[in-house]
Amino acid sequence: MKRETLFLKIALVLIGLPIFALAMFILPIIAREAAIYYPAYLVYSIIGSIYITAIPFYFALYQAYKLLSYIDKNNAFSELSVKSLKYIKYCATMIGCIYGAGMPFFYYIGEKDDAPGLILIGIVFTIAPVVIAVFAAVLQKLLQNAIDIKQDNDLTI
Repeated sequence: MKRETLFLKIALVLIGLPIFALAMFILPIIAREAAIYYPAYLVYSIIGSIYITAIPFYFALYQAYKLLSYIDKNNAFSELSVKSLKYIKYCATMIGCIYGAGMPFFYYIGEKDDAPGLILIGIVFTIAPVVIAVFAAVLQKLLQNAIDIKQDNDLTI
């Protein structure tokens, strides 16, 4: 395993661990406390959407790990890498759409508590995955163009 990708693989694991700890330990406590002040359907829909977005989040981390493995094997310019970037793009889009659908709940809580900063936090949670999806789409297109050029050069005598 190469040193450059080892650091990135460790970073992927370190990104995944706090999210796992948040989902297992902190979110249930927050849900119990928030259920006292807000209607249960509101609290559990927000907490449920966070749990639902954990699935594409971890799938995208797995695809990033696979992409780093392809780089280790000197197989970065392959259709497998393009496929991994495509899955990362889809996962990020899915996360952004789920949080975007949950924005009315953030708005309701922000209005009830008179906390406009909460709405901004919801917007950040919606826009950040979309930015990641756009970046993954650009990388996917560039990688596909590089693969096409490489194949054209390999066929040229």
